[in-house]
Amino acid sequence: MKKLFILTAASMICGAAWAQTESSASTTKPPLKFGLKAGVNLPKYSFGKSGADNPETKQTTNFHVTGFLDAPLVGALWVQPGLSLQGKGGKFFETNNLEIEQNTMWIEVPVNFVGKIPLSPGGANIFLGAGPYAGFAITGENKAKTSGTSGSTTVKSDVKFGKNADDDLKRTDLGLNFIGGTQLGNGLSVGAGYGMGLTDLRPTGKGDDGQINNRVWSFSLGYSF
Repeated sequence: MKKLFILTAASMICGAAWAQTESSASTTKPPLKFGLKAGVNLPKYSFGKSGADNPETKQTTNFHVTGFLDAPLVGALWVQPGLSLQGKGGKFFETNNLEIEQNTMWIEVPVNFVGKIPLSPGGANIFLGAGPYAGFAITGENKAKTSGTSGSTTVKSDVKFGKNADDDLKRTDLGLNFIGGTQLGNGLSVGAGYGMGLTDLRPTGKGDDGQINNRVWSFSLGYSF
């Protein structure tokens, strides 16, 4: 399913670029733009090949803020390198009286290749893109919340990043982003995305079975100028 999604996204981007190049070869190249987008993240962890009954955690709620360059390449194909603050994590366990979750914050450098399909002469378009990212964890928090007849208690601890056996997660992550949405002629945009971490985040010495990867759905509002 993931391979089909990747191939479909690539086909649509290449098709849009070819069509726009053929129909607009004589037009002036679009201007370079800068953009900012922010919104909600719904992250979780995938346990990959662990064979567990529950191969991924439940989603938690976080946020993202991204600044990016919007540079035309050829026809309808653009490249969008950026710098992003991404909240990730997952909810490991949840019952009526116990909730265990982890929230992490990452600095990421994404490079997305985006195809834009014009909707009107005023500049509105539908966009669809994909590209790699590199991430570096800057902070994280583990939280265990218990509830009972006498009230609730929350115990917090810092996430330990590193490659040693007593650490919680690796500090670096590499992955792929997939994005799509609509941009109006005035620069406003509404978009959604999916981040698929490819790095096994388990530190060295955590065992040989399974793996743990970041998975993030995101929804954003943006503006390009």
